[in-house]
Amino acid sequence: MRAVVIQHEQHEDLGLLAPALTQEGFSLTKRFRGVEHSDLGAELVVVLGGPMGVYERELHPFLGDEVAFLSERLALERPCLGVCLGAQLMAAAAGADVFPGKNGFEVGVAPVRLTAQAQKDPVLIGLGAKLTVAHWHGDTHAPVPGATLLASTERYTQQGFRLGPSYAFQFHLELTAVELGWWLEAGAGELAAKGKDVKELRAELGKLRAVEPTLKELCARLAHHFAKVARG
Repeated sequence: MRAVVIQHEQHEDLGLLAPALTQEGFSLTKRFRGVEHSDLGAELVVVLGGPMGVYERELHPFLGDEVAFLSERLALERPCLGVCLGAQLMAAAAGADVFPGKNGFEVGVAPVRLTAQAQKDPVLIGLGAKLTVAHWHGDTHAPVPGATLLASTERYTQQGFRLGPSYAFQFHLELTAVELGWWLEAGAGELAAKGKDVKELRAELGKLRAVEPTLKELCARLAHHFAKVARG
C-alpha cells in the first residue's frame, strides 16, 4: 500500500504518523509542494501543514493544483488525511471557504473538545471529551458540506472533520513535545512579532509530553482505519 505525503515545509514532517503508517504496511512517497496525477490512485494521501494560506494561490500556484487533486480524490471517495494547512486544503476541495481567522493566532498546547459525533466515531471513540494537542494556525474555514464536525476549541469551531473515509484536523496530532520545541525555537521571531511569549509557550511542552501515548494511539488508530479501507 502506498501513502503519498505532501509536504509544504521541510521541517513539517509526519512526526508520530510515520511509524504508525509504516507499521500498518504503508510505504511512504513524499512530494514537496505539489502532486503527480499518478498519486490519484494511491491508497492514501496525507497533506501536511505550512505557513501559506489556501487563498494565496496566486503566490503559491501549487496550492491550486493540490485543491483540484484533493477535490478529485474526495469525489472518488479515496482516503485522505489533512493536518493544519492540509485540513484547510481538504475543506476547500470539499467546497468550504478558507480565510484568516477573526479570533487571532492559535498557538501552543491546549485541549480540543471532541464533539458528540466524535465520541461515537470508530477512530476517536474512547478518547474522552477533550484531547490535549499542539496548535499553530491563524486561518480557519467554514463548515464543510456533508462533513461530520469532530473537534472544536473556544477560539475556533472547525478543528476537525470526517468526510467519507477521509479525516482532517486543524491541530497537530502528529507533534511530540520535542518537535514542537524545535518549532518554537525556529519560529521565535515570528511568534514574538505576533505578540506571543516563547518562554510561556515552552513551559507548556510538558503537557504535550504527558499526552504523547494518547497521540500515538490516535495516529495508530488512523493508520489502521486507512489500512482497513485500502484492504476493502
